[in-house]
Amino acid sequence: MEDLPEKSYDPFDRTLVFVDGKDVFDPFSEEDEEGPLKAQMSCGHAVTPDSLTAWSRHQLDQGNFKFKCPALVQGTTKCNKPWSYQEVRKLADLSVEEMQYFEENIARLAAAEFSEIQPCPKCKTNVERKDLTNLCVQCPICSADQERAYQFCWQCLRQWKGRGPRSDRCDNNGCSNKNLELLQTCKTIDLPEVQGATNCPSVRACPKCGAIVEHSRKFCKNVHCPRCRLEFCFICLKAKKKCNRTSTPYSLCQGGVAPRQTSIPVRNKDGRRRERDDCVSPNQVLEQFRARYQMRMLRAEFD
Repeated sequence: MEDLPEKSYDPFDRTLVFVDGKDVFDPFSEEDEEGPLKAQMSCGHAVTPDSLTAWSRHQLDQGNFKFKCPALVQGTTKCNKPWSYQEVRKLADLSVEEMQYFEENIARLAAAEFSEIQPCPKCKTNVERKDLTNLCVQCPICSADQERAYQFCWQCLRQWKGRGPRSDRCDNNGCSNKNLELLQTCKTIDLPEVQGATNCPSVRACPKCGAIVEHSRKFCKNVHCPRCRLEFCFICLKAKKKCNRTSTPYSLCQGGVAPRQTSIPVRNKDGRRRERDDCVSPNQVLEQFRARYQMRMLRAEFD
């Protein structure tokens, strides 16, 4: 998107609540500071349209489409109250181009959270992998065009070579699980605020869904998976609740540092998702999400 001029709220807009509070995204702002008007979010914290646009855009670029207030309310505890897209859209004063960018990315990220989708390396059509243990995937579009099966490797995104199905690699040169290599070769780190936490691998795979996660080296040992939202201990790889039974968030786990992971967990699909996988194409999934957001937009206009 092109750079847009600085935004400002309409001081006569009665649908907004204007406040003198600090901008939640600007730690140097003052409550009585002269400057752009600040509006109140549903959680009570103040924002400006530019700061909210920049923050929410960054969240999308990081793969987060569920917006939550980042304000610190007590020490290091965040507000974490959810902000709907409709609220963000209104108080960020999104332009038509920005709305299109946001809605397309929200739809893409939401669809990806509930399914395994990647573009076919040949035709670029989104293809969904139904068998999460098989790297050999067939593109229905290319197969129909060529009147013969076109298969590609989910891992290296090249035309499939060798026998199949396989869960480790295809026969293309250089085909390997880059995430697994990263887990096995990443550097080790210390967690300064966790007593005794030294020589821990700097990268972990979520024990539930396999998403790659890093620790900021700040605060406690627990992290949130950006995909399945599981909160787990970065040191022992147990779920937070299970780890907390034998140690505190700022102390070394009873079993010490878990070794480097030698395999990546594959997330399960529940019955509803399997049924949908058999009936709906990945492109339809994306279109459904886009349609839902467009309907919500229209409803919000009349609220």
